[in-house]
Amino acid sequence: MSDSPLLAAPATGPSTTPAPGRAGRNLGHAIGVGVALATLVLGTLAIDKDLFGYVIAAAMVVGAWEMRHALLNRDITVPLLPVIVGAVAMILSAQQRGPEALTVAFGLTCMTILIWRFLDGVQGAARDVGAGFLVALYPCFLGGFAAMMLAEDDGLARTVTFILTTVCSDIGGYAAGVLFGKHPMAPRLSPKKSWEGFAGSVAFCAVSGAACVSLLLDGPWAGGAALGVVVACCATVGDLMESSIKRDLGIKDMSNLLPGHGGMMDRLDSLLMTAPVCWAALLLLAPVA
Repeated sequence: MSDSPLLAAPATGPSTTPAPGRAGRNLGHAIGVGVALATLVLGTLAIDKDLFGYVIAAAMVVGAWEMRHALLNRDITVPLLPVIVGAVAMILSAQQRGPEALTVAFGLTCMTILIWRFLDGVQGAARDVGAGFLVALYPCFLGGFAAMMLAEDDGLARTVTFILTTVCSDIGGYAAGVLFGKHPMAPRLSPKKSWEGFAGSVAFCAVSGAACVSLLLDGPWAGGAALGVVVACCATVGDLMESSIKRDLGIKDMSNLLPGHGGMMDRLDSLLMTAPVCWAALLLLAPVA
């Protein structure tokens, strides 16, 4: 959900390649991959919500691998095996045992990264260990909050509320940005983001949050709308944060895994930043019995 098309890009003339959308990406590919991802998410949730926990774990593994691969552009080598094992452990611990287990799994992962890297020598170890801690936190630890929402008795409703409200930030930003975007929000980080697009994100998220909290969780619609506003802000921060990482590393996308979207992390960035907020807010708006 990074680099959302919040400012329209001018046409550059005829091309023999498939025409990109106004955001600079191939719109057909983006829609097709988006539908496939939505089908995977909704399908696994419909079959068995616990099955979706494995989807979350797989997404964190792919995201961690993409982060490690991207950091190699700056000659930073993240210890891969401890991060991958830690990613799975954090998601499953969070889903089975809650926040305490997630915190313990994160600490053990960081300790393992530290030991693993220093056993390979001290040259550049501090840099690599710091990057390893970053990847353990982002995406793996943050993804654990999605697993904790899923684990509740009404986890299906909480997860749908979290995902749908966050996705509406991207949809609202796209629509408002393409139609009205004129004033860049952070031109050095993401030139296509505009304040008009941000307003669209806030509006769409507020409507989605109010509807989901009131209809799915029997909570206050006003609280759901407030949640949507906070989600829009956090999702935008997530977009900009990943954009800053990519600019520092000199890359456009984290990978080319998802045609029209970039990499897994390019889809997860805003979800990761909103997961802790949604987890905490939904506990207040719809307390667990």
